[in-house]
Amino acid sequence: MPSATELAAFLDAVLESSGFPDYPGALNGLQLDHRGPVRRVAAAVDFSGRTIDAALNADANFLILHHGMFWSGAQRINGQVYERLHRLMAHDVAVYASHLPLDSHPTLGNNARLASALGLEASERFGAYEGVPIGVAGETDMATADLLVRVDAYAQSFGGGARASWMPEGRRTIRWAISSGAGIGSKEIRDAQAREIDTLIVGEGPHHTTVDAADAGIVIIYAGHYATETLGVCALADALTHQFGVPSTFLLLPTGS
Repeated sequence: MPSATELAAFLDAVLESSGFPDYPGALNGLQLDHRGPVRRVAAAVDFSGRTIDAALNADANFLILHHGMFWSGAQRINGQVYERLHRLMAHDVAVYASHLPLDSHPTLGNNARLASALGLEASERFGAYEGVPIGVAGETDMATADLLVRVDAYAQSFGGGARASWMPEGRRTIRWAISSGAGIGSKEIRDAQAREIDTLIVGEGPHHTTVDAADAGIVIIYAGHYATETLGVCALADALTHQFGVPSTFLLLPTGS
């Protein structure tokens, strides 16, 4: 069976993580090693006590996360931080995390996979972080209300639901874009308006985005931060199973957001 470092090297290469810009402290890649070998992979969106419980219950000792263990740089190993690390190390569980590289990936990424799950065909990119494209966009022709129903059904399958900003009766979606997670702000609305994108599908966003979108002639469908970022980690786990023959499982742990 492969080691954690072998799996991590494979994922790093697939995601082209080296040098990929991200938030300070994201630490994409292998965040916690173990003695191995890897017997089962578990994939989850968030790092939490619930995630550790579920991974241990699944007998997994290699955990793939989208929101990893570290975000704020150096921190004291006490309290909740200590408890989480202690449990992982006591059970010899390795942790691999990928944030923006996983959002961005053109085939395995959260945005690309979400478009496919919704029956939308992405033909271009949307949104960028430090010049690197993250989201996807494309064209269709359907009632926006019908698209909302489709997105809501998807979100419900991951324990959530979808809501939309104000839309006039009979409105249709012609040009759409997807930006998973906390993927919407004033800049994204301006970019969408400049590119004549009329519908944005995101995880979550500030209240003002609903008001700004209406004035810009854009409808935003909020599908939930969690639900929009489940498919990428699933794709990575499947890739490891295919490449190395290691069994894998997805840990469904909705957060309510």
